[in-house]
Amino acid sequence: MTLSLRVFPLSHHDILQRLPELSEILVNSVNGGASVSFMLPFHPDKAVAFWQKIAHSVAANERVVLAAELGDGTLVGTVQLITDLPENQPHRAEVAKLLVHSRGRRQGIARRLMSALEQEAVAQAKSVLILDTATGSGAEDFYQQCGWQKAGEIPRYALMPDGEMTATSVYYKFV
Repeated sequence: MTLSLRVFPLSHHDILQRLPELSEILVNSVNGGASVSFMLPFHPDKAVAFWQKIAHSVAANERVVLAAELGDGTLVGTVQLITDLPENQPHRAEVAKLLVHSRGRRQGIARRLMSALEQEAVAQAKSVLILDTATGSGAEDFYQQCGWQKAGEIPRYALMPDGEMTATSVYYKFV
């Protein structure tokens, strides 16, 4: 059975209209232990504020937010391409906040989001993508399977949502 999934960019207006769904994805991810810049306890109000900020960044053409939507219209995942970088890096973009709700995991949604993100990067004349993720996480295996190259690790880079210190692995990919 093939998953009915549509991946598409969200406008500033789309983000504000879909705040409850986007916030649920973020809350589910953080409460599930994802290292995506937030700490526990994580309240939905913090997720709403985050997405409102991201909506303004989209409106300012600083980033692209891609969403994954099931055939029934439910959002199950997002990823961001940050394009607002210094003028000496017009060829580069950063990948942030690959989030898939727990009900949509292990169905190829993250891979579809990353594939669409790479296509968006190419359309915007970006040839070098970078991202970071918690060292030792399942995300590392995923990114490597998607063709990303590990550039190195930074010890004691961030805290996991539960407060535990973690190293971060930096990855790049040429597209």
